[in-house]
Formats: sequence, structure tokens, C-alpha cells
Amino acid sequence: MSEENFTVFEDQRRIAAGSLAEIGVATAAAAARGRTVLVFDDRTGRVVDLDPRGPVEPPRSRGRPKLGVVAREVTLLPRHWEWLARQPGGASVALRKLVEAAQRSAGPADRLREAREAAYRFMTALAGNLPGYEEAIRALFAGDDAGFAARIADWPADIRDHAAKLAEPVP
Repeated sequence: MSEENFTVFEDQRRIAAGSLAEIGVATAAAAARGRTVLVFDDRTGRVVDLDPRGPVEPPRSRGRPKLGVVAREVTLLPRHWEWLARQPGGASVALRKLVEAAQRSAGPADRLREAREAAYRFMTALAGNLPGYEEAIRALFAGDDAGFAARIADWPADIRDHAAKLAEPVP
């Protein structure tokens, strides 16, 4: 998996992009000037809350945190648990294989939906008061690329360009 990318906006201007480490300097500089910034996760379009004091050491957890394994609850019927228990490697291995197979087969339709949702979240956070916002959202979800581009054409360049970038599915 590639390193996560983030984009930082101060008002309507993009001031930084990159990994959390790369955007940290710009975010800290804006905070030192008393400015508020919004940091967006480019994969999801969600606003990310950053602690300006820097990273906090997370508590040690069970499992394999260095591998990125996260424990969560799964609710299944007894027959599903029985089937999982019979699989080589147990339930966790079988579930990971099923999820990976589903991700591979999902393909372009899922990537398009995820891209549209990311653009929608970003636009809602930063462009909700701009002219043509609602029409742009309708065009985005209708798959009307020309209509979407036309509705955002007069927006501030950094917002327009970032919304258009997020709307494009990642291959």
C-alpha cells in the first residue's frame, strides 16, 4: 500500500500536500501565524484532526500492530463460525483472504464510487457555500463529467483542481 497523502488548505488556498510528515511544517507554520487550516485525507476526502503538539505514543495493543492488524468485532451465524473454524489458518486467515478476494473483484465500480464520495466530502467541507455547489454535487453523482467541470469552473483554482482530482478514480 502506498503512503497516505494529505492536502492542507488555509481558507481557499492549498498550502501543502504529501505525507503527514511532509505537511507538518506547513501546518505548524500556519498555526504559528494564528491561522486555521483544514487537512484532508486524499483517499477519503475526510477532514483529519491533527494534534499540533506532534505525535502521541499510542498504547500497546494486542495482536500484530506492526503489521497493521486491528482487532474488531464480527457478528456471524453459528454455521459461518463453524465453516471458518475448519479453514486452514483459522477464522482470521480465512476472513482476510475473503476480503482480499472481494477487493480484487470489486474493481472499477467501487473505485469510482469511492472517488465520488471523497470529492463530495471535500466539497462539502470547503466548497459548500460556493456558487453551483449543489448542482456540482448532482453532476458528480450523475456521472456528468462535463456538467461537473462546468459547475466548478468559477471556483477558486485550488478548490476546483482538488475537487476534480479527488473525483477521478485511482486505478
